[in-house]
Amino acid sequence: MGKLDGRVIVVTGAARGQGEQEARLFVAEGARVVLGDVLDGPGEALAEELGAEQARYVHLDVSREEDWAAAVASATSAFGKVDGLVNNAGILRFNELVNTPLDEFQQVVQVNQVGAFLGMKAVTPALLAAGGGTIVNTASYTALTGMTFLTSYAATKAAIVGMTRVAAMELADKGIRVNAMCPGAIDTPMTNPDRVAADGGPKAVDEAAAAGLDEFYGKVVPMGRIGQPEEVARLALFLSCEDSSYITGQPFVIDGGWLAGVSVL
Repeated sequence: MGKLDGRVIVVTGAARGQGEQEARLFVAEGARVVLGDVLDGPGEALAEELGAEQARYVHLDVSREEDWAAAVASATSAFGKVDGLVNNAGILRFNELVNTPLDEFQQVVQVNQVGAFLGMKAVTPALLAAGGGTIVNTASYTALTGMTFLTSYAATKAAIVGMTRVAAMELADKGIRVNAMCPGAIDTPMTNPDRVAADGGPKAVDEAAAAGLDEFYGKVVPMGRIGQPEEVARLALFLSCEDSSYITGQPFVIDGGWLAGVSVL
């Protein structure tokens, strides 16, 4: 028996990184998963690997309301219902506040914040039709503390925590639980773009750059290492299954202790 037997869950940003690992783990736990992404090649390949009975890929630009409508329709057509959502898709831009162009700020808002909003709005009617369900939003530990050069990113992630709390209050009596994950440094293509090829797939790792990154996180993270996407996937599983049946409206930090403070270097 899997923890998600019989569940149908939409995962965004599912072609790689945290979303890919969430999709893999959910399928292993008995769910049927709809993989949403704009990286069609990797997304289609993952769906094929997982099998047609367990996974479907849909092209999903989370900032477009019509894409969300099509994704929900595809999910219900393929699997008969939707009773879970993991809002994982996001982008990261580093820039000083005074040097951040408005269009860059708005791009991050559209994907991270508007994307999460549209996802909850689009999927909630399907969750109600299924008799309840779960929504897991991906925020960030920067939603709860500061980090230089991340004005746009931190703003959107703080907004996600706020929307999570409001949605949880509005939907609790309808059998829908809404929670947020707040990852710290996780080893994904978003946090380490040097590992990403032009087509969105993996490329050969620059070992010197990777070693430098590992050294940095070894100093600032109390647990001494960067997190792995599989670890975030396990938190997403917990929040999507009955193990968390009395939890809603909460941000869960998963950061190796970074938010607790930084050791003297």
